[in-house]
Amino acid sequence: MEQKRFVIEVGPAREAKDGRPSMGPVYRSVFAKDGFPPPIQGMDSCWDIFRMSVETYPNNSMLGRREIVNGQPGKYVWLTYKEVFDLVMKVGNSIRSCGIEEGGRCGIYGANCPEWIMSMEACNAHGLYCVPLYDTLGAGAIEFIICHAEVKIAFVEEKKIPEVLKTLPNTTKYLRTIVSFGKVNPEQREEVQKFGLAIYSWDEFLLLGDNKQYDLPVKAKSDVCTIMYTSGTTGDPKGVMISNNSIVTLIAGVKCLLERVNVPLTEKDVYLSYLPLAHIFDRVIEECFISRGGSIGFWRGDVKLLTEDISELKPTIFCAVPRVLDRIYSGLQQKIASGGFLKHTMFNLAYSYKFHYMKKGKEHVEAAPICDKIVFSKVKQGLGGNVRVILSGAAPLATHVEAFLRVVTCAHVLQGYGLTESCAGTFVSLPNEIDMLGTVGPPVPNVDVCLESVPEMGYDALSSTPRGEICLKGDTLFSGYYKREDLTEEVMVDGWFHTGDVGEWQPNGSMKIIDRKKNIFKLSQGEYVAVENLENVYGLVPDIDSIWIYGNSFESFLVAVVNPNQQALERWAEENGVSGDFNSLCENPRAKEYIRGELTRIGKEKKLKGFELVKAVHLEPVPFDMERDLLTPTFKKKRPQLLKYYQVAPLDSSTDSRSL
Repeated sequence: MEQKRFVIEVGPAREAKDGRPSMGPVYRSVFAKDGFPPPIQGMDSCWDIFRMSVETYPNNSMLGRREIVNGQPGKYVWLTYKEVFDLVMKVGNSIRSCGIEEGGRCGIYGANCPEWIMSMEACNAHGLYCVPLYDTLGAGAIEFIICHAEVKIAFVEEKKIPEVLKTLPNTTKYLRTIVSFGKVNPEQREEVQKFGLAIYSWDEFLLLGDNKQYDLPVKAKSDVCTIMYTSGTTGDPKGVMISNNSIVTLIAGVKCLLERVNVPLTEKDVYLSYLPLAHIFDRVIEECFISRGGSIGFWRGDVKLLTEDISELKPTIFCAVPRVLDRIYSGLQQKIASGGFLKHTMFNLAYSYKFHYMKKGKEHVEAAPICDKIVFSKVKQGLGGNVRVILSGAAPLATHVEAFLRVVTCAHVLQGYGLTESCAGTFVSLPNEIDMLGTVGPPVPNVDVCLESVPEMGYDALSSTPRGEICLKGDTLFSGYYKREDLTEEVMVDGWFHTGDVGEWQPNGSMKIIDRKKNIFKLSQGEYVAVENLENVYGLVPDIDSIWIYGNSFESFLVAVVNPNQQALERWAEENGVSGDFNSLCENPRAKEYIRGELTRIGKEKKLKGFELVKAVHLEPVPFDMERDLLTPTFKKKRPQLLKYYQVAPLDSSTDSRSL
């Protein structure tokens, strides 16, 4: 591969040998050509990140939430770094007074709020494993995580306490203490005490450690600081162990990158915390903010009120998943369309003019300053007026949405890629590089990257357009899956972490995600879907013979092609007065709706999540077969071929009876 602008080659390619596929050359960020940036002196753990900022910025606003006066939201009210530190010390003393020692597991369950961060920092202080509890991993996930991680104490959002109580008595072997972020009602106290557990309101808990002092243990870089559970293909979530070193290394890389592209984080920066702290994406972003003495304001927990919270907080950095940015894009398109002919025309002219000069290499602030002032300033005000960087992660952002937002928001719009196992940030597109549209940019300067060929899918890492499974190496990588060495060995081969995602190097050194090696993918809201697991569940519907489910990262829902059982469908038609032969029944909208209803019924019965329910079906009268290359000789579905066969038109179209 020719020399690229934003990466340098640091290792040779490897031909296929000993049953292993070929690998392309090893690359790293051009910003790390003299070596990876070292962590800040003295910053060896997540506790040091916070402790050092308290020393440097004691009076800076750290955590804020909106004041509620007479039921109405008011301004953000802030706690300083020093005030948060004092509360964290109280929380830590109270945890230790419950008999939890270094290495103990502490669960945190609920929407982002100041107490979430304080509980996390108390874990960091005392060398405890912070274990986020995240219910959208599936029915029973909370119970599974508490037992699997052996969680002894759980901090819980007030309205989530009933969910934790449902896990009793199955979790009482480990769980001994529940702490509400708010209040506790008498019925909850009674139920918890029945099982011999203790439960406290937040204020009660803070008093537990009064007049008690516990020494903070010395924390090593290699110590695990959090076990973050992520979706597994077999149903049970996997516990990803993240070390102190992974997070402090990531912070050093992000700091280096942002400084090199002239958008450094500073103590003046303000961040809106609404993406789940239980995910690595938001966790490391907030750690980066804390390391720079920035301010973190929390949303009210309702997506409908998000724009209102943005207007009040006026963040400078806005992180989002594509689904949020898609909503912003759709809302702006509606406003433009309803603005009348003159406004509509003026907007389109301004857009074309600015985009033209951005493509010619002009920085976004210089491309069309008059258009920014007259036309696009209203969009900027809609995001509070101060946003300078918008970062999209967790799933791919549609190229047309990314291009539109780069032009109209008057901010850098960057797309990133990473996994829980790589401590989030692994690739990120760079400001003012318009040819990175549709890519996730070059590697962050703390990781080495290569592609491994996937012969069975036709991807060759040594071809003129290198394509293959993205493999990573570096200190940001996880320490393994908790209690699952077998799974760790599957993905860690010769020191390389195999992501399961297929990428394509671009001429400028950025990476484009083009496929998924395994049958698990993300929807646009960032949720993983294990498709084989779902097909097994939906296969329980007696009226169908076979089902193929499809979704992708640009859509928020699943669709399916179903082979209905002929006798069952004809019996339904007779009972419901629907005429026609089997082929015409498969085209009938009522029949499609009936089958979709049956799939929904079994999905709900088996407690599937909303995003796992199929929203549209195509009924296929001809069974999937080998003649059309849709099945292997052992009757396994050939997913790429199924997609090629049925997607004869875009997913949002139905120009052909075969199309989804």
